[in-house]
Amino acid sequence: MFTHVMVGTNDPDKARAFYDAALGALGISGQHTPKGAFYGSPETGMFGVTTPRDEQPATHANGGTIGFQARDRAAVDAWYAAGMANGGRDEGPPGEREYGDPPVYGAYMRDPDGNKLCAFCAPGK
Repeated sequence: MFTHVMVGTNDPDKARAFYDAALGALGISGQHTPKGAFYGSPETGMFGVTTPRDEQPATHANGGTIGFQARDRAAVDAWYAAGMANGGRDEGPPGEREYGDPPVYGAYMRDPDGNKLCAFCAPGK
């Protein structure tokens, strides 16, 4: 459905370190650009982080969340640990969430620029 999702950053080096670690833990590789990075592929969808084109300060979306798919609980845990070790801020540690029956397993954090992220795996994984 989506070709890509972009978030802004005010510090491309810090953003690249965070996303290289956090998305690398999910098996998603990236490609650095002068102003940020892209992760994923055009065939499967991409996630990008870059300085804003209008050269104004980047801000996070109030109420917005970007979710990444993890293959299993271990990948969710690795994603959260990698992000937290690279400047992430906790928004809800790994655990079961009562979003349905059976519950799903996921975690939430904010990147160094304040963008809210989550990673979830399918029930039973």
